[in-house]
Amino acid sequence: MATFHFDLVSPEKLAFSGEVDQVDIPGVEGDFGVLAGHAPVVAAIRPGILTVTTGGKHEKVIVLGGIAEVSEKGLTVLADVATSLAELDRAQFAETIAEMEESLKEHEGSELDQAIERLDHFKSIQHQLNATAMH
Repeated sequence: MATFHFDLVSPEKLAFSGEVDQVDIPGVEGDFGVLAGHAPVVAAIRPGILTVTTGGKHEKVIVLGGIAEVSEKGLTVLADVATSLAELDRAQFAETIAEMEESLKEHEGSELDQAIERLDHFKSIQHQLNATAMH
């Protein structure tokens, strides 16, 4: 299988840089996979789980929004937050969700809609973490 260069960058660090077989991205308009030779595209990322496949191994990374850019040089993901599952504090993640639920009553109108949408994304991530072995 042909490989391509992939960089995953967050404000804190360069989370990943190297040659990969495939990257599956949680896009705002739907999840999509990137393989070598993918057409150039720029897409917004929703909070979700990004999967990096290299040599038959899958590495899962939680991303909380950002931008993905595919070019002739490869794929670059600029993530608001990028946390590998190994680094994730699940108790803290659950606490964040509880705090988000509690703060919903402080919002109204379009702010409430956005807060509910973000909460739904976080709950979806939590469901994926709890429902599968994540291998």
